[in-house]
Amino acid sequence: MLSAANGPKAPAASARPNAPAAPVDCEYTETGTPARPVSPPPSTGVTMTGTATAMITLSAGSIVITLDRTDAPCTVNSFLSLAEQKFYDNTECPRMTVVASLSMLQCGDPTGTQTGGPGYTFPDELSGDETYPAGTVAMANSGPNTNGSQFFLVFADSRLPPDYTVFGHTDRAGIAVLAKIARGGVDNRNGPGDGRPKTAAKIISVTAG
Repeated sequence: MLSAANGPKAPAASARPNAPAAPVDCEYTETGTPARPVSPPPSTGVTMTGTATAMITLSAGSIVITLDRTDAPCTVNSFLSLAEQKFYDNTECPRMTVVASLSMLQCGDPTGTQTGGPGYTFPDELSGDETYPAGTVAMANSGPNTNGSQFFLVFADSRLPPDYTVFGHTDRAGIAVLAKIARGGVDNRNGPGDGRPKTAAKIISVTAG
Protein backbone atom coordinates (compact mmCIF):
# COMPACT_ATOMS: atom_id res chain seq x y z
CA MET A 1 0.00 0.00 0.00
CA LEU A 2 0.94 2.38 1.12
CA SER A 3 9.31 3.32 3.23
CA ALA A 4 12.78 4.22 4.94
CA ALA A 5 15.24 7.01 4.99
CA ASN A 6 15.39 9.81 7.46
CA GLY A 7 14.01 13.18 6.51
CA PRO A 8 15.66 16.51 7.19
CA LYS A 9 17.57 16.74 10.43
CA ALA A 10 16.96 19.37 13.07
CA PRO A 11 19.78 21.92 13.15
CA ALA A 12 22.35 21.90 15.91
CA ALA A 13 21.22 23.40 19.19
CA SER A 14 21.38 27.16 19.26
CA ALA A 15 23.20 29.09 21.90
CA ARG A 16 19.97 31.01 22.39
CA PRO A 17 17.47 28.99 24.49
CA ASN A 18 14.25 28.00 22.71
CA ALA A 19 15.48 29.39 19.40
CA PRO A 20 13.17 28.41 16.55
CA ALA A 21 14.48 25.70 14.26
CA ALA A 22 16.05 27.00 11.09
CA PRO A 23 14.18 26.39 7.83
CA VAL A 24 15.15 23.28 5.87
CA ASP A 25 15.53 22.46 2.21
CA CYS A 26 13.42 19.65 0.76
CA GLU A 27 14.07 17.31 -2.14
CA TYR A 28 11.24 16.83 -4.64
CA THR A 29 12.31 14.64 -7.56
CA GLU A 30 10.31 14.71 -10.78
CA THR A 31 9.01 11.26 -11.71
CA GLY A 32 6.67 10.80 -14.64
CA THR A 33 3.47 12.58 -15.54
CA PRO A 34 1.28 14.03 -12.80
CA ALA A 35 -2.28 12.76 -12.53
CA ARG A 36 -3.32 16.41 -12.82
CA PRO A 37 -1.32 19.44 -13.94
CA VAL A 38 0.56 20.57 -10.86
CA SER A 39 3.86 22.21 -9.97
CA PRO A 40 6.26 20.82 -7.36
CA PRO A 41 6.24 22.79 -4.10
CA PRO A 42 8.95 25.28 -3.17
CA SER A 43 11.96 23.32 -1.95
CA THR A 44 14.05 25.88 -0.07
CA GLY A 45 13.49 27.66 3.22
CA VAL A 46 10.71 25.31 4.33
CA THR A 47 9.35 25.99 7.82
CA MET A 48 9.89 23.19 10.32
CA THR A 49 8.26 24.64 13.41
CA GLY A 50 4.66 24.76 14.58
CA THR A 51 1.54 23.33 13.07
CA ALA A 52 -0.90 24.12 10.31
CA THR A 53 -4.50 23.09 9.79
CA ALA A 54 -6.41 21.87 6.78
CA MET A 55 -9.98 20.83 6.18
CA ILE A 56 -10.80 17.83 4.03
CA THR A 57 -14.40 18.16 2.92
CA LEU A 58 -15.70 14.71 2.01
CA SER A 59 -19.06 13.68 0.66
CA ALA A 60 -19.64 12.05 4.07
CA GLY A 61 -18.59 15.06 6.16
CA SER A 62 -15.68 17.34 6.97
CA ILE A 63 -12.41 16.31 8.59
CA VAL A 64 -10.10 18.88 10.17
CA ILE A 65 -6.47 17.80 10.34
CA THR A 66 -3.62 19.34 12.30
CA LEU A 67 -0.37 19.16 10.32
CA ASP A 68 2.98 18.71 12.08
CA ARG A 69 5.69 20.86 10.54
CA THR A 70 8.26 19.88 13.16
CA ASP A 71 8.49 16.16 12.42
CA ALA A 72 7.44 16.21 8.76
CA PRO A 73 8.15 19.66 7.29
CA CYS A 74 8.68 18.51 3.70
CA THR A 75 5.55 16.36 3.76
CA VAL A 76 3.42 19.18 5.13
CA ASN A 77 4.92 21.56 2.58
CA SER A 78 3.97 19.20 -0.26
CA PHE A 79 0.47 18.50 1.07
CA LEU A 80 -0.36 22.19 1.45
CA SER A 81 1.04 22.98 -1.99
CA LEU A 82 -1.12 20.30 -3.60
CA ALA A 83 -4.15 21.51 -1.66
CA GLU A 84 -3.58 25.09 -2.80
CA GLN A 85 -3.35 23.87 -6.41
CA LYS A 86 -6.64 21.97 -5.94
CA PHE A 87 -4.97 18.68 -6.81
CA TYR A 88 -7.19 16.79 -4.36
CA ASP A 89 -10.49 18.46 -5.21
CA ASN A 90 -13.25 16.25 -6.63
CA THR A 91 -11.34 13.00 -6.24
CA GLU A 92 -12.49 9.63 -4.94
CA CYS A 93 -10.75 7.87 -2.06
CA PRO A 94 -10.27 4.49 -3.75
CA ARG A 95 -9.33 2.24 -0.85
CA MET A 96 -10.53 1.47 2.65
CA THR A 97 -9.45 -1.31 4.98
CA VAL A 98 -11.63 -2.48 7.84
CA VAL A 99 -9.55 -5.25 9.38
CA ALA A 100 -8.25 -5.51 12.94
CA SER A 101 -4.66 -4.67 12.05
CA LEU A 102 -5.42 -1.76 9.73
CA SER A 103 -8.43 0.55 9.71
CA MET A 104 -7.91 3.39 7.26
CA LEU A 105 -9.17 5.36 4.27
CA GLN A 106 -6.64 5.96 1.49
CA CYS A 107 -6.98 9.08 -0.65
CA GLY A 108 -4.95 11.43 -2.81
CA ASP A 109 -4.93 9.87 -6.29
CA PRO A 110 -7.05 11.74 -8.85
CA THR A 111 -7.03 8.67 -11.13
CA GLY A 112 -8.68 6.51 -8.46
CA THR A 113 -6.33 3.64 -9.29
CA GLN A 114 -3.91 3.92 -6.34
CA THR A 115 -1.12 4.43 -8.89
CA GLY A 116 -1.44 8.14 -9.66
CA GLY A 117 0.59 10.92 -8.15
CA PRO A 118 1.79 14.51 -8.50
CA GLY A 119 4.67 13.79 -10.88
CA TYR A 120 7.30 13.95 -8.13
CA THR A 121 8.42 11.96 -5.11
CA PHE A 122 10.16 12.93 -1.89
CA PRO A 123 11.98 11.14 0.94
CA ASP A 124 10.42 9.65 4.03
CA GLU A 125 10.50 11.65 7.26
CA LEU A 126 10.78 8.89 9.84
CA SER A 127 12.12 8.50 13.36
CA GLY A 128 11.67 4.73 13.50
CA ASP A 129 9.23 5.09 16.40
CA GLU A 130 6.10 5.78 14.35
CA THR A 131 2.79 4.38 15.57
CA TYR A 132 -0.60 4.64 13.93
CA PRO A 133 -3.38 5.17 16.48
CA ALA A 134 -6.85 6.35 15.55
CA GLY A 135 -6.71 9.85 14.11
CA THR A 136 -3.31 9.47 12.44
CA VAL A 137 -2.76 11.01 9.01
CA ALA A 138 0.18 9.46 7.17
CA MET A 139 1.65 9.09 3.70
CA ALA A 140 0.96 6.03 1.58
CA ASN A 141 3.94 4.76 -0.38
CA SER A 142 5.14 1.95 -2.63
CA GLY A 143 8.53 1.56 -0.95
CA PRO A 144 11.25 3.65 0.66
CA ASN A 145 11.26 7.33 -0.30
CA THR A 146 8.36 7.11 -2.76
CA ASN A 147 6.01 9.63 -1.14
CA GLY A 148 3.85 11.57 -3.57
CA SER A 149 0.27 12.70 -3.11
CA GLN A 150 -1.45 9.65 -1.62
CA PHE A 151 -2.17 9.59 2.10
CA PHE A 152 -4.30 7.64 4.54
CA LEU A 153 -6.45 8.51 7.54
CA VAL A 154 -6.64 6.01 10.40
CA PHE A 155 -9.96 5.58 12.22
CA ALA A 156 -9.04 2.79 14.69
CA ASP A 157 -5.71 1.91 16.29
CA SER A 158 -3.71 0.07 13.63
CA ARG A 159 -0.58 -2.08 13.59
CA LEU A 160 1.88 -1.11 10.87
CA PRO A 161 5.67 -1.10 10.66
CA PRO A 162 7.15 2.39 11.17
CA ASP A 163 7.54 2.87 7.42
CA TYR A 164 4.90 5.51 6.74
CA THR A 165 5.54 9.18 7.38
CA VAL A 166 3.10 10.61 9.93
CA PHE A 167 2.38 14.24 9.14
CA GLY A 168 -0.77 15.05 11.07
CA HIS A 169 -3.81 13.93 12.99
CA THR A 170 -7.53 14.48 13.19
CA ASP A 171 -9.87 14.67 16.16
CA ARG A 172 -12.85 12.61 17.35
CA ALA A 173 -15.19 14.37 14.96
CA GLY A 174 -12.94 13.47 12.03
CA ILE A 175 -12.65 9.88 13.21
CA ALA A 176 -16.46 9.72 13.41
CA VAL A 177 -16.75 10.73 9.74
CA LEU A 178 -14.32 7.97 8.77
CA ALA A 179 -16.15 5.44 10.95
CA LYS A 180 -19.42 6.35 9.26
CA ILE A 181 -17.91 5.51 5.88
CA ALA A 182 -16.47 2.27 7.29
CA ARG A 183 -19.86 1.13 8.57
CA GLY A 184 -21.00 0.88 4.96
CA GLY A 185 -18.36 -1.76 4.32
CA VAL A 186 -16.01 -2.28 1.39
CA ASP A 187 -16.27 -4.29 -1.83
CA ASN A 188 -13.41 -6.66 -0.84
CA ARG A 189 -11.78 -6.39 -4.26
CA ASN A 190 -8.33 -6.53 -2.64
CA GLY A 191 -9.25 -9.24 -0.16
CA PRO A 192 -11.52 -9.57 2.88
CA GLY A 193 -12.06 -6.16 4.45
CA ASP A 194 -9.96 -4.37 1.83
CA GLY A 195 -11.37 -2.56 -1.19
CA ARG A 196 -13.36 0.42 -2.33
CA PRO A 197 -15.70 1.84 0.30
CA LYS A 198 -19.36 1.19 -0.50
CA THR A 199 -20.33 4.52 1.05
CA ALA A 200 -19.30 7.44 -1.14
CA ALA A 201 -15.90 8.79 -0.07
CA LYS A 202 -15.27 11.65 -2.44
CA ILE A 203 -13.04 14.58 -1.53
CA ILE A 204 -14.93 17.73 -2.46
CA SER A 205 -12.06 20.00 -1.46
CA VAL A 206 -8.98 20.35 0.71
CA THR A 207 -8.43 23.83 2.10
CA ALA A 208 -5.68 25.18 4.33
CA GLY A 209 -6.24 27.32 7.37
